[in-house]
Amino acid sequence: MALFGFFALVLVAVYWVNLAVRLFDRLIADGQTAFVVLEFTLLSLPNVIRLVLPVAAFAASVYVFNRASGDSELVVMRAAGASPWRLMRPVAIFGGIVALLIVVLVHVLVPASRARLAERQVEVSDNITARFLREGSFQHPAPGVTIYISQISDLGELLDVYLFDARLPERRTSYTAQKALIVPSETGPKLVMFDGMAQVLDRTDRRLSVTRYADFTYDLAAIAGDGTRGLVDLDEVPTLALAAPSEALLAATGKSAAEFRRALHLRLAQPLLAPVSALLGAAILMLGGFSRFGLWRQIAAAIGALIALQFLSNAAASALRRSPDMPVVAYLPAVIGLGAVALVLWWSTRPRRIAGSAPARGAGA
Repeated sequence: MALFGFFALVLVAVYWVNLAVRLFDRLIADGQTAFVVLEFTLLSLPNVIRLVLPVAAFAASVYVFNRASGDSELVVMRAAGASPWRLMRPVAIFGGIVALLIVVLVHVLVPASRARLAERQVEVSDNITARFLREGSFQHPAPGVTIYISQISDLGELLDVYLFDARLPERRTSYTAQKALIVPSETGPKLVMFDGMAQVLDRTDRRLSVTRYADFTYDLAAIAGDGTRGLVDLDEVPTLALAAPSEALLAATGKSAAEFRRALHLRLAQPLLAPVSALLGAAILMLGGFSRFGLWRQIAAAIGALIALQFLSNAAASALRRSPDMPVVAYLPAVIGLGAVALVLWWSTRPRRIAGSAPARGAGA
């Protein structure tokens, strides 16, 4: 368990730093604070931990058995009569503990964090001031739209505003205003400009129209989002709701009942990969006896088996997406992995003949 904690900490740190760098570049570029970046990375942490725990369990199991083999402890235990099946008992208990941790993650923490993360993403995307209203620089909130603000007062007033809209290929519109305000509404934020001028260039006949106005309202919802969420992702739905989805939930996600069952079985099958990974790594290392050169071939084989197990898990998820009415596919990687563990343990109990030795002759020979 100590080694498992160490490997889990290292793997989570690697994944988390990589994720934090991407979030930092995107959110800071949108004008968000470092606190928002930290909040987003913390909300992403449960899903990261869920991904790395089976790998950490595998690494801890392989490390312990490799060290036990190097210190001749496995040889002593085998000579004392402990079978490979008996030696797998603590590994199975350890894998069960890791599986319980993953159960808490996939059924409680991950759905809650993903739902909260989706809500915060909507809130951040609706924060117009933080996204592109910055004084003294040209901002491009959407393709074909440019905004320049000379100054933002302490009262939130936008002073000396320039807005260029070239989203329509046949028309170019330039707005200037001495002062502007951001006004929220039910249909999205509005930019209300005062004491300005609108210049519209019709590119078909090259005609320029100029209109002066005392106040003018520009709809920002088209370029900044309408502040509403899209469809709810199945990863945000609690497990009990996956088991018995309501009509409102089906409409909110846009998914069918079969897809809900698929997501439920995939979620139930995820914790099984942790004990299978730990048992698979330890069982393969049981194939080799004591060697001064170590168990590098067995370790390489164990890593290859873990990659194959993960490949089977991804293939099962893809197959289940194509055929949601076959939930048994979600459990096939764990069943195949346990079968491989049993086969390796059976193979390790077979008597070995030392290379170059001849079979013993009978007494009368």
